[in-house]
Amino acid sequence: MAESFTSELRREAEPIWAAQHRHPFVRGIGDGTLAVDRFRFWVRQDYIFLIEYARLLALAAARSPDLETMTRFAGLLEATLAVEMDLHRSYAAEFGISTAELATEAKAPATQGYTDFLLRTAALGDYAELVAALLPCMWGFSEIGLALAAAGRPPDPRYARWIDMYADAEFARLAAWCRDLLDRLAAGLPPPGRAAARDAFLVSSRYELAFWEMAWQCARWPV
Repeated sequence: MAESFTSELRREAEPIWAAQHRHPFVRGIGDGTLAVDRFRFWVRQDYIFLIEYARLLALAAARSPDLETMTRFAGLLEATLAVEMDLHRSYAAEFGISTAELATEAKAPATQGYTDFLLRTAALGDYAELVAALLPCMWGFSEIGLALAAAGRPPDPRYARWIDMYADAEFARLAAWCRDLLDRLAAGLPPPGRAAARDAFLVSSRYELAFWEMAWQCARWPV
C-alpha cells in the first residue's frame, strides 16, 4: 500500500517534530517543572497566535470546496475561539492578566513571523497549501498532548489542564480529519502543487519549534 501524503510529510519533518518533543518547554509541562514566567509568556503569545489562527480557519471555511469541509472548519473555528482560547483566558485570570491585555499583547518575533506566513499562505496559496500550513499546529499539539498524557499527569494542575486539553480524543479526531483532507486534496495535485504543500507543511513545522524556543527564552524584539 502506498504511503499517504501526510505520512510522507510527517516522516520528512521527523527531525523537527522530534526536537519539539525533546524541547525543555514541552518536557517542563510534562513533568511540571516549567518555570511559571515562561508559561505566562507562552499564554500571552499563544493567545494572540490563536486570534490569527482563527482567521486562518475562517479563510479555510470560506475557501472550502464543499459544504462538509466548510462545516468542519467552521466547527474548528468555534472550538478555537470558545474552548481553546477559554483555557488561555482562565490561565490569564490566574496570573492577573485581563482579557483586554491578552488581546492587545504585542507579537514577539516568532509569533509575528508564523502568523504572517500562515495568513499569506491562506491568501495567496492554493487550498491544499493552506491546509498543509495549518496542519502542523493542530496535529503537533495533539501528538504532544497524547505523548505527555501517556507519561502521566504532572502535579501542577495548570500543566495537567494543558495536557488534558491537547490530549482530548475529539481534538485528535479533528487532527485526523484534517490529515485525511490533505491526503484527498493532494491526490489530485500536479507535482508543483504537492511541492508547495510540502514546503508549507515544513515551514509551519519549523515555526512550531521556533515558537517553543521563543517561549522558553521569553524572546521579544531587541529594541
